[in-house]
Amino acid sequence: MRLAEDALIAGGETVETLMERAGRGAADWAYRMAAGRKVTVLCGPGNNGGDGYVIARVLAERGVPVKVVAPLPPATDAARNARTLWGGEPGVHAEGHVLVDCLFGTGLSRPLTREMSDLLHGHAATHDLRIAVDLPSGVESDTGEILKHVPPHFDLTLALGAWKRAHWLMPTRLMGARRLVPIGIGAVEGAAQLADRPRLDVPAPLAHKYNRGLLAVVAGEMPGATLLAARAAQHGGAGYVRLLADTRPSGVPDDLVVDTRPLEEALDDRRIGAVLVGPGLGRSDEALRRLRICLQHRNSLLLDADALVLLDPAMRAQSLAQLTVTPHDGELASLAQTFGIAGGNRVEMAIELAKALNARVLAKGPVTLLAHPDAPLKIFPPATSWLSTAGTGDVLAGLVASRLAMASPSCEPQAEIEGFHLHAEAARLAGPAFSASQLIDHIPAAYRVFL
Repeated sequence: MRLAEDALIAGGETVETLMERAGRGAADWAYRMAAGRKVTVLCGPGNNGGDGYVIARVLAERGVPVKVVAPLPPATDAARNARTLWGGEPGVHAEGHVLVDCLFGTGLSRPLTREMSDLLHGHAATHDLRIAVDLPSGVESDTGEILKHVPPHFDLTLALGAWKRAHWLMPTRLMGARRLVPIGIGAVEGAAQLADRPRLDVPAPLAHKYNRGLLAVVAGEMPGATLLAARAAQHGGAGYVRLLADTRPSGVPDDLVVDTRPLEEALDDRRIGAVLVGPGLGRSDEALRRLRICLQHRNSLLLDADALVLLDPAMRAQSLAQLTVTPHDGELASLAQTFGIAGGNRVEMAIELAKALNARVLAKGPVTLLAHPDAPLKIFPPATSWLSTAGTGDVLAGLVASRLAMASPSCEPQAEIEGFHLHAEAARLAGPAFSASQLIDHIPAAYRVFL
């Protein structure tokens, strides 16, 4: 964000003009929410407080009754100028309809003092609606970490200029709705990105099962998880899903082909576009042997569940596969330890693991991340918390693997994005309290949403 603002200033803007633009954009939202009722603006000492003085001035110009509470005087030239232009005298407490939090925004690295936290919570309790400008005060912008004191709930959070990581990493219930206030900044190379909703295509008129993508799903000791992944993959777009198993498991659907040849022989098919191994694999010596075989193939290879526990640096170093891994938080931490990544937060672990593995890391959880060794971090909008049930990770693995089977190995990490959004949309359509099998039933309808 600082780099983006510096580029604007180098082009002739000033901190004051950017503050005016941001404040006016935020004031538009406060004006609509207030609908002529009383507004209180909490202004801190920095430039976030300066934004608040602009908001207060613009609202007053539009006839909105507004009061400013400023526990500390402005500490920057731009904030002092904004307060002078506002021209009023701050109070120590106010009550009203809309509270606008401009105490501290991007760049905060220290916790709020108890006095500041009490001030914020006290005013939140006496207002019907609450707006956070840039970020709720007390949140670290890069990690989403709450710095000691939990902020109150906000109805609206306004990102000034660009999304910060925290807008998608921290608990969404605290931020309410999120809206972007543009101030004219451009893109910054290497910055994290929000993973956009994909657009999927219908099969080409001359499509057949092989040119739509052949996915091989490797079975193991626990067929239930493997079958969940394979069934999900059948609805993920690939034209052909083949289950590689020593014997035909019970409960296999009639339309799922089972190949019981030795694994080395079954994988020796140039038409295979991707391989999925891990769900239901087990952790025995035989499971390890099957994983090693998979790693020797040049296919796109997705590792999930048990495969992530068995993987080690020597195995990866000997593999030529185009690798995607889909760990949950526990598996992410375990992989980080195995591959010598010390400490760090979840975002840093995912980024460093992608480099160590030379792989795409789809770190799944309440907030899902996609780290790539040669591309910016992508952050996904949160999916429904009803996904926190057994087997849904196997469904996600099947969907992503299905998309990988259809893609070129050299393409950008689009298959992971498509698989995530299909998974999230199917969960939305499934409603509350679904099982993994019921989630699979909603994938076709989810697919339709993206056509």
